[in-house]
Amino acid sequence: MAKTGNKEACKVLAKQLVQLRKQKNRTYAVSSKVTSMSTQTKVMNSQMKMAGAMSATAKTMQAVNKKMDPQKTLQTMQNFQKENMKMDMTEEMINDTLDDIFDASDEEEETQDIVNQVLDEIGIEISGKMAKAPSAARGLPSASASSAATISDEEIERQLKALGVD
Repeated sequence: MAKTGNKEACKVLAKQLVQLRKQKNRTYAVSSKVTSMSTQTKVMNSQMKMAGAMSATAKTMQAVNKKMDPQKTLQTMQNFQKENMKMDMTEEMINDTLDDIFDASDEEEETQDIVNQVLDEIGIEISGKMAKAPSAARGLPSASASSAATISDEEIERQLKALGVD
């Protein structure tokens, strides 16, 4: 229109162009407001659901608090702790007893090995003669094992004197 020299038509078209640009800007603004409102609606919906969940949780907690007696719970926990301590003590006593039994049998075997080594060093044959000598019974406490070891030592000394070895 400008090439043909129609100034009025150019003004009208220019006005329409300005109005279209303004309308485009308004459309963007409205679109962003609608998006914002949609987001706010979603947030409000989430908050309502959260409030409902919190209400249900509060009711559940009230029901549990009505049913649960703190004194009984405390007493139950104290009883558990007491019984647990008893079990620990019993376990410790059993372990100590087992350790003592196994240690006593190990000491007895070790003592016999030392006696055999000493006799081997001095050249005494014990296969036939020691069968008659008293020996410590297995599984007895260590006090009786030591008295049996004393008897067997005396027997060994007596046999050594009988052989003429001082």
